[in-house]
Amino acid sequence: MISGLYFDSSSVLHGFILTPDGTFTSFDAPGAGTGPGQGTGACSVDCLNPAGATAGEYIDASNVFHGFVRTPDGTITSFDAPGAGTGPGQGTLPGGINQAGTISGEYIDAGSAAHGFVRDANGAITTFDAPGAGTGPGQGTLAGNINATGVVAGPYIDSSGVLHGYERAKHGALTTFDVPGAGTGPGQGTNPFCNNPAGAITGWYIDSSGVFHGFLRIP
Repeated sequence: MISGLYFDSSSVLHGFILTPDGTFTSFDAPGAGTGPGQGTGACSVDCLNPAGATAGEYIDASNVFHGFVRTPDGTITSFDAPGAGTGPGQGTLPGGINQAGTISGEYIDAGSAAHGFVRDANGAITTFDAPGAGTGPGQGTLAGNINATGVVAGPYIDSSGVLHGYERAKHGALTTFDVPGAGTGPGQGTNPFCNNPAGAITGWYIDSSGVFHGFLRIP
């Protein structure tokens, strides 16, 4: 199966599911806006689990982000992380869903700073911040991927605008890391992107010259 999003001729976003037999199903989250740049879309890393549940965000008519989860039977449940802002460009943005139905992601607060969250299959949401994450606009803890064991991996941005990696264990312990050679200037640093069930993390880092390099972090 494949989940994703598409833009229609009016530049409105819609979610979709494509099954192995070629059946294409389009869907929209309740409350999704219908203007250009608004609508519904599955997130881009691991947002379709083996059971066929998909997670993502929708943008409402006020350009605020909200999270959703769509079960295999098509039922859509929307949610907002505690502390999520309600202004344009703020709100809740899922980043992944694992086999247990646990969703990881970020929310943008009223000051436009980012914070991490984990939502379990029953709907309980736990928020978190990586040590050293900045608290200003465009800073903070960003959406991470979540593996089958419930470990989240992702980046955070410090008060100087530098990216660093973090790994959050299922029960909340946070470990931060930087790839050797990662730059220390604004817009540089370490950006984890995905982690597997064995705990290996892939991503990229930006060096002091602004050049991108890939990395693999092995447990």
